[in-house]
Amino acid sequence: VQLVESGGGLVQAGGSLRLSCVTSGFRFDDYGIAWFRQGPGEERAGVSCIATRDNLKWYTDSVKGRFTISSDYARNTVYLQMNDLKPEDTAIYYCAIRRRTVATMCRSWPAQPRIFDYRGQGTQVTVSS
Repeated sequence: VQLVESGGGLVQAGGSLRLSCVTSGFRFDDYGIAWFRQGPGEERAGVSCIATRDNLKWYTDSVKGRFTISSDYARNTVYLQMNDLKPEDTAIYYCAIRRRTVATMCRSWPAQPRIFDYRGQGTQVTVSS
């Protein structure tokens, strides 16, 4: 199993980035995929989650209306489109997978950032003011 994040970088406040998580080695439908982030001096926290088989999505309150998670079955890739970025979005962003348990898994899993089956190495997002 591999998860490889990309798309991070340095952007000014109000700008946009699109993160990609290219995956391989597992059946896409059998897993939920989430984005977590860890800012300087902060605990890792859930940002967004998608249960791909059900296309159910979850977002943490601070990114609702600004971030969009999507999946591309043909490319085994999950994206996180981030618009109107703010300095407080600065963090290392990780994608992770967890075997699908129920369709509503994204309601609870993002609150448990230490629980995952596999995780990528992360991509740095820095938002300047």
